Amino acid sequence: MFRYRNEELAKQILEKLKDLNLNLRLMHVCGTHQDTLVRFGLNSMLKEAGIEVRPGPGCPVCVTTAKEIEEAILLARKEKVVATFGDMFRVPGERLSLADVKAEGFDVRVVYSITDCISLAEKTNKDVVFFSIGFETTTPATASVISTRPTNFSILSAHRLIPPAMEALIRMGEMKIDGFINPGHVSTIIGERPYEFISKRYKMPQVIAGFEPLDVLIAVYMLAMQIIRGEAKVENEYKRVVRPEGNEKAQQTMAEVFEPFDCSWRGFPVIPSSGLRLKKKFEKYDARRRYEDELSALDNEYKEPEGCRCGEILRGLVYPDECPLFGKVCTPRHPVGPCMVSREGSCNIMLRYGES
Repeated sequence: MFRYRNEELAKQILEKLKDLNLNLRLMHVCGTHQDTLVRFGLNSMLKEAGIEVRPGPGCPVCVTTAKEIEEAILLARKEKVVATFGDMFRVPGERLSLADVKAEGFDVRVVYSITDCISLAEKTNKDVVFFSIGFETTTPATASVISTRPTNFSILSAHRLIPPAMEALIRMGEMKIDGFINPGHVSTIIGERPYEFISKRYKMPQVIAGFEPLDVLIAVYMLAMQIIRGEAKVENEYKRVVRPEGNEKAQQTMAEVFEPFDCSWRGFPVIPSSGLRLKKKFEKYDARRRYEDELSALDNEYKEPEGCRCGEILRGLVYPDECPLFGKVCTPRHPVGPCMVSREGSCNIMLRYGES
């Protein structure tokens, strides 16, 4: 690990970037990349070299919509046991979070994995719903246990796919993006190929990067060299972990259980084929189908909290400290928006380390 934190080599890369005399705006779509950029002060160093790296929708908790949270809250209030990961527990829906609903006396649990949730279902006669979030990284785990689930178990899926969101950012055209730093964790599952259409269709340079400081700096340099050469392709800086074909067994498991559908993301319009739902043959485990009548009572639209700019932050349009609520009304102890809750959220990261 420490060889990827070589200060002298980092300085050499930054000097080379300065010598290139470029003015670039790059974007990453990974909360862990944002943590690396901010924690090690890379953002300010890169800005001195004329390169800005904007955070995009790389936090799965953050892009989960208020309506999906309201679905989980409604099911908890209908006497279902609702289980989810720790970050999701505290994210507000329109007004309340699952933590608030638990405080009201309803049965909401924090689990560390879907297997914990299945164990819970095996020990109770109550219906258990797993509020399942995450990108391609966590989806295979959800899919892998579908055949072992007890009959009182179902999934409220908030799984999403990263490449369609990257395309949406380009198509929306709200700001110019010169290249993408692609997520390492997601890429261990999907490999290089699912990104290729973005480079071919939009002439967009991309580099898959690891999470150490030198990983990120090398990825930025690789993108800069693509741009100088007039190239647009997918390169892989993270070859020590990511294979071109990805994890084919995990891909197969996902494809057997889930299918893409058009899905809203927080801060975005509906993105085609960007969500994942259970296939029809597994519909008895799909909470939205099982509890369709109860969930139909929900509104189609839920407003973001007044003043919260999480949606714009997730699209890379503003930095956290440009939100009027940041660090004042909205803090990790009392979050208004999801970007302050998750440790992969840009607001939480900036408040922890004190830099955008």
